[in-house]
Parts: sequence; structure tokens; C-alpha cells
Amino acid sequence: VDLVGKESFGDFERTLMLQVMDTQWREHLSALDHLRQGIHLRGYAQKDPKQEYKREAFEMFGALLEHIRSEVTRVVMTIRIRDADEVAQAEAALEQSNAVNNMTMTHGDETPAEPTETTAQPMQRFGDKIGRNDACPCGSGKKYKVCHGKLV
Repeated sequence: VDLVGKESFGDFERTLMLQVMDTQWREHLSALDHLRQGIHLRGYAQKDPKQEYKREAFEMFGALLEHIRSEVTRVVMTIRIRDADEVAQAEAALEQSNAVNNMTMTHGDETPAEPTETTAQPMQRFGDKIGRNDACPCGSGKKYKVCHGKLV
């Protein structure tokens, strides 16, 4: 906190809290939707589905709040604040690793091959289109849908 100041760290905490709340809230809404879809089965157990939904949704909301607290605390406790020298070293290491990843390996006498672009060609039909109820072209006398056009 001393390196960046209380105001900057407060902004970071606020942003982190909003991101975690947004993510967890979306998951919570999805879980509530799943609960709503399956709650009608509680009627078979002689329980009021509305009351069961309220009870379970309240428990899920409590779990949501606890998960938000633990996630924000986990991130805040594990964050590492770097000074300008460490940031410059990290950026240099990242640029160097990107340069290594962009290399291509070739043998001494080969030249790197140019990637060829192939576009998908549309399928071409030879002859007339055969309808499902037309006679099969094999000459069996059956309809195409029963003979060679049969869906397996």
C-alpha cells in the first residue's frame, strides 16, 4: 500500500470487488434459474415448492456473499505490488519470450515455406437433382427415398 498509495489501492479494491460481484452474481442467477426449473419436483415430497424455493434461494444468497468475501480477500492477500524497475524487467522478459516463440525452425538448405491459402470450393452436382419421391436412378423401380436415398 505504501508503494502505490491508499487512493490507488482503494481504486483497485473497488474494481476488484465489482468484478468479483459481477461474475458471482451471474453465476448466482444461473443457479437460481436451475433451481426454479427443478423446484416443482418438491411437490411430490409433500413440500410447498414456493417455500422450498425461498429457503434454498436464501441459502444460496448467503453462500454467494461468503464466496464474494473469500474471493476478494484471497486476491487482495495474494497480490504483489511491483515498483517501476520490476515492471520494466518483467516487460523485457515478456518481449524476449515472445521473440523466442515467434521463431521458425528450418534446416540449413531449406527456405521457409509460404503458407498457402486454400478456399473451400462449393460442391458441384453432376446431373439433375433427384427428389425423394422420384424413381431411383439405379433402375430398381423403387422410390429414391426407399432405395439409395434411405436415411440410415
